[in-house]
Amino acid sequence: MNARAVPAEPAALLALAVDVAREAADLVASGRGSAAESVDVKSSPVDVVTAVDKASERLIVTRLLAARPDDGVLGEEGAARTGTSGVRWVVDPIDGTVNFLYDVPAYAVSIAAEVDGEVVAGAVLNVATGELFTASAGGGAFLTTPARPETRRLTGSRPVSLEQTLVATGFGYRAEQRRAQGAVVARLLPRVRDIRRVGSAALDLCAAAAGRVDAYYELELNPWDHAAGALVAAEAGLVVTGLPGRRFAEPMAIAAAPTIAGDFVDLVAELHG
Repeated sequence: MNARAVPAEPAALLALAVDVAREAADLVASGRGSAAESVDVKSSPVDVVTAVDKASERLIVTRLLAARPDDGVLGEEGAARTGTSGVRWVVDPIDGTVNFLYDVPAYAVSIAAEVDGEVVAGAVLNVATGELFTASAGGGAFLTTPARPETRRLTGSRPVSLEQTLVATGFGYRAEQRRAQGAVVARLLPRVRDIRRVGSAALDLCAAAAGRVDAYYELELNPWDHAAGALVAAEAGLVVTGLPGRRFAEPMAIAAAPTIAGDFVDLVAELHG
């Protein structure tokens, strides 16, 4: 395919995202053994970035723009380009960098494509496991695993009550923020089945899409944290929203099974009131 041959239809954008995510995942996997040799911090001492994060983003941006040179790009590690095509790529080169650093098997390459500001395609590839979550606008959400050649359509879960709802969440990097979030979890825990904290927003959203958790919430995500994963969750049939009257991730990101979504949103709003 030549440099200008990739059309802007969701299926074509998704195919490009998957191809590039696979190549980036190979780079990330090859760098895991030396990850601790070059580590910097960003917003706080626990907010880390490795040389592999930066190399992965460079590779992703280079490959995307080689295929679609008129597109825009927004990346976690500084990639920022205004395009002229109406398409913008939103990139997290390693979502779950702390997991990557510690070799916890939950860190992902996340690539989403927006058309005129709306996400229409997304791929989240867990580097450690090889699980690939994909979605396109109106086309559904799917999971492909190395162990199974067939692709499985994702439809989330259907818990019957909040008391039977398994909830995923994440925490910020600033100490005062984490203190407040911990207090919320302490109040939430007696009212749901249990809490899970994986360490990757993209994978949390995909876990909800796969029915591995029933709901997910987190404050103050960035676009690269959720762009692809939120589309996967929405296309799996989850309710993807914010607090009442607010948009998703402004500032609260919520994805919940439709059977408990209303009650869960109300509960999160109450606890953060």
